[in-house]
Amino acid sequence: MEMQKEIQVICGTVQIPALREFLKTMNVVSSAHGVTIQGLNAELLAGERHLHFAVGKALRAVAAGTNVAKDPGVEIMRYAAGERQIEKSFAIGLHEGKNRAAFVLLGKRENLLSTFSEIQKIIDEKPCSEMLAYSDAKREGVLALFGITDAEIEAAGEDKIPELVLERVALADLLK
Repeated sequence: MEMQKEIQVICGTVQIPALREFLKTMNVVSSAHGVTIQGLNAELLAGERHLHFAVGKALRAVAAGTNVAKDPGVEIMRYAAGERQIEKSFAIGLHEGKNRAAFVLLGKRENLLSTFSEIQKIIDEKPCSEMLAYSDAKREGVLALFGITDAEIEAAGEDKIPELVLERVALADLLK
């Protein structure tokens, strides 16, 4: 039986001059510690509930063997983006330049601590509550990524945008 994995989230800003090199570095850290590391664009996360819900859905899919992606990190990204298709889910990933990022770490507790400190070296850490909070500044990007229409906002209300995002995450397996 596999040992229970734990989840850690670390948020902050990170400057990425070359995405491919950055992802290689993350893979090296991930392999060295036996921890899954998935970086997400915090600007496109509609709150802490969005991130936690997506991570939960992804881990349940992996546990049930219904995951689309072989890599648990990519599965987390897929749910966070509310996407069935892996390629489309990369839209919620990190990009070159300055990123407001949330890193999801998944692994055994003793391995998470060392991984966490490695990530702390490359990011300017900020509270996740602040980085993930949904705000008007995120509105356009979130609406575009999740395809939320004016009609939906009119029906549900502007304050319900984060819930509309959760709905997309919940339906990720059923849509397209």
